[in-house]
Amino acid sequence: VSAWGGYVFIINLIPLHVFVLLLMQRYSRRVYIAYSTFYIVGLILSMQIPFVGFQPIRTSEHMAAAGVFALLQAYAFLQYLRDRLTKQEFQTLFFLGVSLAAGIVFLSVIYLTYTGYIAPWSGRFYSLWDTGYAKIHIPIIASVSEHQPTTWVSFFFDLHILVCTFPAGLWFCIKNINDERVFVALYAISAVYFAGVMVRLMLTLTPVVCMLSAIAFSNVFERYLGDDMKRENPPIEDSSDEDDKRNPGNLYDKAGKVRKHVSEQEKTEEGLGPNIKNIVTMLMLMLLMMFAVHCTWVTSNAYSSPSVVLASYNHDGTRNILDDFREAYYWLRQNTDEHARVMSWWDYGYQIAGMANRTTLVDNNTWNNSHIALVGKAMSSNESAAYEIMRSLDVDYVLIIFGGVIGYSGDDINKFLWMVRIAEGEHPKDIRESDYFTPQGEFRVDKAGSPTLLNCLMYKMSYYRFGEMQLDFRTPPGFDRTRNAEIGNKDIKFKHLEEAFTSEHWLVRIYKVKQLDNRETLDHKPRVTNIVPKQKYLSKK
Repeated sequence: VSAWGGYVFIINLIPLHVFVLLLMQRYSRRVYIAYSTFYIVGLILSMQIPFVGFQPIRTSEHMAAAGVFALLQAYAFLQYLRDRLTKQEFQTLFFLGVSLAAGIVFLSVIYLTYTGYIAPWSGRFYSLWDTGYAKIHIPIIASVSEHQPTTWVSFFFDLHILVCTFPAGLWFCIKNINDERVFVALYAISAVYFAGVMVRLMLTLTPVVCMLSAIAFSNVFERYLGDDMKRENPPIEDSSDEDDKRNPGNLYDKAGKVRKHVSEQEKTEEGLGPNIKNIVTMLMLMLLMMFAVHCTWVTSNAYSSPSVVLASYNHDGTRNILDDFREAYYWLRQNTDEHARVMSWWDYGYQIAGMANRTTLVDNNTWNNSHIALVGKAMSSNESAAYEIMRSLDVDYVLIIFGGVIGYSGDDINKFLWMVRIAEGEHPKDIRESDYFTPQGEFRVDKAGSPTLLNCLMYKMSYYRFGEMQLDFRTPPGFDRTRNAEIGNKDIKFKHLEEAFTSEHWLVRIYKVKQLDNRETLDHKPRVTNIVPKQKYLSKK
């Protein structure tokens, strides 16, 4: 609970397991003792964490666990009365008791939610069931790449051959069902659904996939390697066979016993042919070797590279290291005041705080949506309006990410529409997403782009002095490699900002916010008066 907000998944999966066991009539004292102890102890311990507090009894996400706890107590009480009532009386009391308990719990949750004592379902919960909910109502959730639906490529990239063996293991579990395997089956089905909704929930799917795939491989090896073991350890002979050996004069078989012909016994003992066993065994071993090689490659190339260091590969296989992020953060640390405030999009908040040791306005803790929306409004507004916002927030520097030089697709221009949408959610009168599209509904950075876009602060900070740069002889000056377009506004000038730092590959750009002038500058004009000059006095002498 203290380390991961995803404990809500576990706190709802365990009650679901107990509820399904009740429906399958698999209630036992073990289930009652285990769940009651888990709920009471877990509730008390989780409430000791300051960040959680009274959430376990005041949020809708935790009501399923409380409802199953109350239902289990009612079910246990009815089981206690079972030995003291007739069958007809017990059936009537059981139906009424369970229905009444479920109805009371359901109505109590509705009433407490309506009165405000229990918080309603959060937007993150609704986004799990309605994939379009977050984009409309909570764009900050939909803007995170980890919250996007998982593609088939991602499933195969992370799971490899386990995508195929996982359903087989699930089938083996369901085939020989028991209380423990009911939990595994529920965990697998729910985790598959949630992993398909969000990429980040692949973390909840991988444990059960590994477990069920291991069950599948274990059953296959047991099937195709089991005959040899049986042949080495022959089964114990039946006691009736021993009696026949002791009394060889008895030539009659016992009732119910049919002696097999010698050829039939040999066929039964032969089982699968050695060729089939060897082929299947080698195939399974090859799949496991391929899986090990794939996991090693993914771990070393995809999941071991730091996000602050980018790598690119040339045609000859040589690798180029792009160290712009660390370079920019080091510049901030060495060349700015230790109390300076940096305004950037929230994606880079933790990196700036950790590597540059500077205060940021917003960071990856996205619970404060209104503050992030204010930063998005500053990025989406023109320079004068953005300057007022920055002055109200005491901003000293503005940091942006620009990938137009090297073709980096994760820059702030590609994220810009999410800034607009988040800002529009809090400031609908000032920011409208439609203003940043062309009349044809296109988002373009060239001459055909929206005037609002071409004059907003983010556009000007990204493309400042970029119109003077010609990347190669095949493209005109100011050609954006990421958007594959020539920028529309090349004559960019700042009044309230000045460029402070640009990294080697123009990936990170930092601007300094100018201070207010002591007094406004006055235009010097020649003084004009209406006084008529007097005639000069001439002496008569």
